Amino acid sequence: MTAGTLVSRILGFVKAIVLAAAIGSTIGGSADAFDVANKIPNNIYMLIAGGVLNAVLVPQIVRASKQSDGGKNYTDRLLTLSISGLLIVTLILTALSGLMVRVYASSGWSQDQIALATAFAYWCIPQVFFYGLYTLLGQVLNAKGSFGPYMWAPVINNIVSIAGLVAFIALFGRGDQGQHPVGSWDDGKISLIAGTATLGVVAQALILIWPLMRSGFRFMPRFGFRGVGLSRASKVAGWTFAAVLIGQIGFIVTSQVASSATSQSGESSASNAAYTLGFLVFMLPHSLAAVSIATALFTPMSHDAASGDLDAVRRNFSAGLRTVAVVNVFATAALLVLAGQVGLILAGGTREQGASIGMVIVAMVLGLVPFSANYLIQRVFYAFEDARTPFLVQIPVVVLTAAGVLASATLPKQWIVVGIGLAMSLANTIGAVLAAGQLRRRLGSIDGDRILSAHVKLAFAAVLSSAAGVLSLWPLAEFSWSGRAGSFVTVLIVGTVMAIVYFVFCHVFRVSEVRDVLAAVVGRRGRQVR
Repeated sequence: MTAGTLVSRILGFVKAIVLAAAIGSTIGGSADAFDVANKIPNNIYMLIAGGVLNAVLVPQIVRASKQSDGGKNYTDRLLTLSISGLLIVTLILTALSGLMVRVYASSGWSQDQIALATAFAYWCIPQVFFYGLYTLLGQVLNAKGSFGPYMWAPVINNIVSIAGLVAFIALFGRGDQGQHPVGSWDDGKISLIAGTATLGVVAQALILIWPLMRSGFRFMPRFGFRGVGLSRASKVAGWTFAAVLIGQIGFIVTSQVASSATSQSGESSASNAAYTLGFLVFMLPHSLAAVSIATALFTPMSHDAASGDLDAVRRNFSAGLRTVAVVNVFATAALLVLAGQVGLILAGGTREQGASIGMVIVAMVLGLVPFSANYLIQRVFYAFEDARTPFLVQIPVVVLTAAGVLASATLPKQWIVVGIGLAMSLANTIGAVLAAGQLRRRLGSIDGDRILSAHVKLAFAAVLSSAAGVLSLWPLAEFSWSGRAGSFVTVLIVGTVMAIVYFVFCHVFRVSEVRDVLAAVVGRRGRQVR
């Protein structure tokens, strides 16, 4: 799973780089117009499908599998209901594309920029249905213990999108120096950029049909939803929907404020597109570690929760959280040292543009460890079919985030998105503390001493690794800002030094989770060789 996620995320970075080359990232309004339009389906998907389906499907399918027919009748009806709902919602949202753009865009945008974003949105919003279908099919596979296809499917999405962006550059030229202003877009340019973005999501969903068929699963649409036990799933889905809705209200505030940082006069300013690039970097270690491990643990935890085996749930959670921390603590240290260079790799252009995105990355990555911890804690509650507790925890997180975002709006333009990142980090930290407290009440214990000990040891190793990174970066300072190539080489050199120091001191401090991870990797490679 991690291998699939890594390949997908690497291609995601490539896509971000090519997108920045095609339409820019911090100059003018075209990049922000596309960013808002393409983020609408992602956020609506998270609202309607992502959180709800991720919370509901696996535990429900696991429990239904104990029925005499292996849960097929129940699963078919659950999928029929979900697919029908997704289709109806997607059609309605597509018809309301103009309204959706105005919800997420800044009130300070010009009419031309609003019109361009709306044109993009008509092409992009149908992604909602196919993102939802991808989640539905993937969660059925996960419930059956087949995790790899779900993590590898986004690879084809990125390949299709990159191909479309390359074709755009070949036909219409680059835009990373402001060559594609808002008023220069026609139907051909809009359909190529946005159409291939949606085509990638279509491919991501449909490619899962093959592994599902190989697993022996055959879907038969079944209508008639009364009296088959869907009320329990509806209750969990309702609380999850409410939690994601609260989160999306907070994100609308974030999107509005970030959009207000858009530069209309040619100078570099971190705004919505820069926020997206920073968040892409922030999500890389989270996706590699937390999402992969939580996905693998969710099915057995659902089995254990259904059986009432709290000790097994506690062991899985503790092991998962400590293993995720090995990756996330190092990622935090590395990005704090190399954020500017990573920003330049993604955005290209000038040193100022790279540094602008780098500051956003630093602000966000401070909250990486608690963000992933909260993600794992949510999955434990979902395994117990408890979506109410995550909802209650989400409320103060969103309130704190929104307050910090609104406060950031008073900052100079170049600091607005940095302030947003800091507000997110603070809220994620408080949210993780609150969630851990609720989980301790649920399980009686969360193996807190062992979790805390592992994090403290990893933190010491990370501090020493950061010191080594700063020392090794110093002689490369000018070279690291010479362009994408210089930044890339610098990240490789300094990152390698930091990784060596980090893992050496993890060994010195006897961090057993590192040995477990390495043993798993070596064992996997050994099986592949044999």
